[in-house]
Amino acid sequence: MSLASAFVPIWILTAVGYAACRWGLLGEAAASVLGRFVFHLAMPAALFLALSRMPLSAFAGRSLLAFGVSTAAVVGFGWAGASRLFGREPGERPIWGMAAGYVNSANLGIPIATQVLGSVSFLAEVVLLHVLVVTPVILVALDRHRDPHGRVRVRRIASLPVRNPVILASLLGVACSAAGLQPPSAVAAPLTLLAGAAVPAALVALGASLHHTAPSRAEPAEPAEPAEPAEPAEPAGPAELAAISALKLVAQPVIAYAAGLALHLSAPQLLAVVVCAGLPTAQNTFIYAQEYGVAEAVANRAVVVTTTLSLATVAAAATLLG
Repeated sequence: MSLASAFVPIWILTAVGYAACRWGLLGEAAASVLGRFVFHLAMPAALFLALSRMPLSAFAGRSLLAFGVSTAAVVGFGWAGASRLFGREPGERPIWGMAAGYVNSANLGIPIATQVLGSVSFLAEVVLLHVLVVTPVILVALDRHRDPHGRVRVRRIASLPVRNPVILASLLGVACSAAGLQPPSAVAAPLTLLAGAAVPAALVALGASLHHTAPSRAEPAEPAEPAEPAEPAEPAGPAELAAISALKLVAQPVIAYAAGLALHLSAPQLLAVVVCAGLPTAQNTFIYAQEYGVAEAVANRAVVVTTTLSLATVAAAATLLG
């Protein structure tokens, strides 16, 4: 199967989800319910099985480094540029940087990795990088902005791996791999069934969420304290959305490609790095923005626009590299 044809099921199931939501076949809460099912059950099962069966020696250090370089460069540029180019306030800058460089490794990442790369192994490493490195940095910045004295709630940040099902399942998978343990068949069988539901449910949820003006809570963040009332932020204009989309869908995969070449990655490794770097803005961006009460309009529109465009840009990048 060619790389181009690998995207056909993705487009079809996304369109099915959109049509089902538009025609009212699944109810108003379809996107939210399906997204929560994927995030809390199906996706953790898929990541746990993939990581537990993958030897630690198979972790692609150079590939993850190339991806990490692209993420750091784009998030950093967006974080700094949000103020200088668009006059965003300090509390909005982390969200702006996240919108530019935090990829949707869950809802859209799993189906694309499964269809195009044939495995979610590298995607699981991307998830670990995001949730163990990038997410704490973003949360620390948002916490400091919220607290009147600039303090950081260390306990909440430190407990994040225990309270997030994706992080917890990934860590358990790595631990099982390191210990050489495999779950018994009575446990593996239902986990395999759940993992098999992750891709179609995620794509239907993605299509359903595109029918709404705001992204669904498919990747819920940890609870945050209610934000104090703040002045309404400026809405995201066309120039901002164009800048975020260019950074997310063009600059990040290009930087990942250049870093991969510099690190002498093989063709399959380079394909995995570029495809994962070209994934759209994660819905967690909107969730964090909403719960912290900053840059909600920017995050909302960035998720919708980059998700819509990425179905074409990721397919094009994969076809060119293939």
